[in-house]
Amino acid sequence: MDFAWNSQQIEFRKKVIRFAQQSLKSDLVKQDKERIFNRDAWQKSCDFGILGWPIPVRYGGQELDILTTAYALQGLGYGCKDNGLLFAMNAHMWAGEMPLLTFGSEEQKEKYLPKLCREGWIASHAATEPQAGSDIYSLKTTARKDGERYILNGHKHYVTNGSIADIFIILATVDPSLGKEGLTAFLIEKDTPGLVVSEPISTMGMRSAEVTELKLENCEVSVANRLGEEGAGLAIFNHGMEWERGFILACAVGTMERLLEQSTRYAKTHKQFGQAIGKFQLVANKLVEMKLRLENAKGYLYKVAWMKENKQMALMEASMANLYISEAWVQSCLEAIEIHGAYGYLTNTELERELRDAIGSKFYSGTSDIQRVVIAKFLGL
Repeated sequence: MDFAWNSQQIEFRKKVIRFAQQSLKSDLVKQDKERIFNRDAWQKSCDFGILGWPIPVRYGGQELDILTTAYALQGLGYGCKDNGLLFAMNAHMWAGEMPLLTFGSEEQKEKYLPKLCREGWIASHAATEPQAGSDIYSLKTTARKDGERYILNGHKHYVTNGSIADIFIILATVDPSLGKEGLTAFLIEKDTPGLVVSEPISTMGMRSAEVTELKLENCEVSVANRLGEEGAGLAIFNHGMEWERGFILACAVGTMERLLEQSTRYAKTHKQFGQAIGKFQLVANKLVEMKLRLENAKGYLYKVAWMKENKQMALMEASMANLYISEAWVQSCLEAIEIHGAYGYLTNTELERELRDAIGSKFYSGTSDIQRVVIAKFLGL
């Protein structure tokens, strides 16, 4: 695996960083406090092409290779501090666009992907239920076929982008007695009668993203809006999870890089007992650990990207990337606060928000413990 970036990739990443620093700036203290999703920044990101990076040109995308996409997302996380916005965009791409690209009919792809890549539409993936998260076989949402339509009933939980989404990928079962063979996915637009979306859920971090519940109350969906065949839901779910686990934290790697640089500058300039605090071995050790985590996180991210670019299955490696990067992000945020001392604990330094945002990553696409279960299964345990 060769992760030596060429000049075009390096220049593109620099361009992404400049865009993020100049165009995605906002009052994040206010956004966090008031739980504001930055729709203007979403549209700017769409106009810049971010939302179509991995999608073919014929469907409105940029058709970047996956390694370049991962590298550019790292740059986006370095330049943009709005972790909620970045989370929303990654969920949109990996759990929304990619399943549609792989399993959608030509008509579905031509209808929806240009809107999702170029026109500012937002995608949401709704699989989790109050009693069915990682245990997807236990979902209770039903889809009863009635001629050329399905009637959906159920309750979805922790729906990322739920209250702002234009289209949902919703997982249901056409026959509970079939178990996993009954799982089926549907494309449902936001104004479809019977689709009821709640107000955003209050969360500890990622407050600039929108997470909601939704209910399906005799929601009628045309057969034309079924994604894939009946029974293909599990394959669609696993496909989306592979992409999401592998890349939803790509921006976090850039955030870790920015935090390391910020903390290093502070350690070089802030003085105690007559010298820069970076001269104290305990502080220097924290910076070294942050650097080690950053470089390891890059390795996990790039390996998954290389495997997907080479058409390889990366289910275990995606879980490894998700597990490592999430826990590394949390620890590096903690150490950044500790290096800044009491100053790092203040709201206006924004480091405490970085930590609250990072903690949520331990639950994306399955908790850290679920990622360990997945990896253990690939080890034959």
